[in-house]
Amino acid sequence: METKKVWFITGASKGLGLALVKKLLEKNYRVVATSRNSQSLISEIGETSENFLPLEVNLTDNEDVKAAISKSIDHFGRLDVIVNNAGYGQIGTLEELTDKEARANFDINVFGTLNVIRNAMPHLREQRSGHIFNISSIGGYSGNFPGWGIYCSTKFAVAGLTEALAEEIKDFGVKATVVYPGYFRTDFLSKDSIKTPENVIQEYETARNSEQSHLDEINGNQPNDPGKGAEALIAISEEQNPPVHFLLGSGTSDFLDNKIKIITDDAEKWENLTLSTVI
Repeated sequence: METKKVWFITGASKGLGLALVKKLLEKNYRVVATSRNSQSLISEIGETSENFLPLEVNLTDNEDVKAAISKSIDHFGRLDVIVNNAGYGQIGTLEELTDKEARANFDINVFGTLNVIRNAMPHLREQRSGHIFNISSIGGYSGNFPGWGIYCSTKFAVAGLTEALAEEIKDFGVKATVVYPGYFRTDFLSKDSIKTPENVIQEYETARNSEQSHLDEINGNQPNDPGKGAEALIAISEEQNPPVHFLLGSGTSDFLDNKIKIITDDAEKWENLTLSTVI
């Protein structure tokens, strides 16, 4: 009988992360689930078992992440799939957000991801197999959302580091995929899950309108089902040659097409100036 893979998932207490944990356990995979509060995981899923290990982890603390990876391997003997899902949305224009607010968003969304990669890769490299999923956002491909600049920039960073990671680790038989989810029916846009700026500048009317439409209109009406999103990720994990870039959910291809058109149009319009730099 084939032994099921061991998954390590951050940000697993809610949203897409929680949906993924539940789907995996239904399919008899073995799962390490991390959160800032392990009790939230136990309340949703249950206590530690032969297939489930809930861990309380501070992703911004490299030593804490290192310890979590060690505990996971001690419990299951190996790791096969890493899902860097933890993150939060920070609303606010670039002028409004303080240095502290901006850095805090990068600390979780980017540097927390790097801490996991840094500590998981020695094990994946040694066993010559594995798959790392880094959860970005469609806002990590198309950043033209006023009031979401810092959040989008963290997700652009996740996409960029995943592209490099995929090239760095392929010789070890390890895969990397950046996932761009669209709008999923999770609590990501709820007031308890998203941060707003401490110092609001009312003159930014376009940003305020964008923020309010997300919080009041889009929230709760997202078209995509997180359970089906989880099933898609599981299917990708079983592919021999998985994609480096994976658009997840309806509506994401529209952002892809629009971004390609914008860049292509700009490149064609300004080609003469571009080529004028040639001696």
